[in-house]
Amino acid sequence: MIEEKINVIIVDDHPLVREGLRKILELEDDIVVVDEAGDGQGAINLARRLKPNVILMDINMPGTNGIEATRVIKREYPYIGIIALTINEDEEYVMELVRAGVSGYVLKDIVPARLVEIIRTVAQGNTVIDPSITNKIFGEITHYSRRRRHREDWETCTEREMDVLKLMSQGQSNKEIAKNLSISEKTVKNHITSIFRKLQVEDRTQAVLFAIKHRMVEL
Repeated sequence: MIEEKINVIIVDDHPLVREGLRKILELEDDIVVVDEAGDGQGAINLARRLKPNVILMDINMPGTNGIEATRVIKREYPYIGIIALTINEDEEYVMELVRAGVSGYVLKDIVPARLVEIIRTVAQGNTVIDPSITNKIFGEITHYSRRRRHREDWETCTEREMDVLKLMSQGQSNKEIAKNLSISEKTVKNHITSIFRKLQVEDRTQAVLFAIKHRMVEL
């Protein structure tokens, strides 16, 4: 059985950065860099033509920036995973990425091996939050807490659900969580559904941010 490749587009306005990322990713058997772009509009055009699994998206670019490009791409192709590459840890700035719909947010000084792991995780439909970034956004995540919650809603999470939530906060995929907890992926999905309901959130990103804010997990 031939393993399906992860098709990746690299978007950065600096050619040397694109070349460095390409060289890193070309060392991996399951990742293929299908094209590159130097600005947000180029990223949108490539996304429409190639429909990749993952886009590595620089944020600060001339013309159409990465946030604007992410909004357009996620609106048209919500299944494409977008990983924001940024040097900016400002709270409001990072929250713009959250609202735009990125699946991962990492700083550009990330270790190459970790970036590869994140690409694989995002390609599976999961979300990865760099701990160094999440520590910056506590003041802004009330965006995800608009509805009034009673403490008992989220304090009723079971011990196993807390285990799942903790591993989610570490960026682990459903498959990895299932392996670590010695349960099936279906069971993991059931736990996640229950977690979403109890925390009154809609996706993994919101669940992890809520859990961090309320000190349900520690990174």
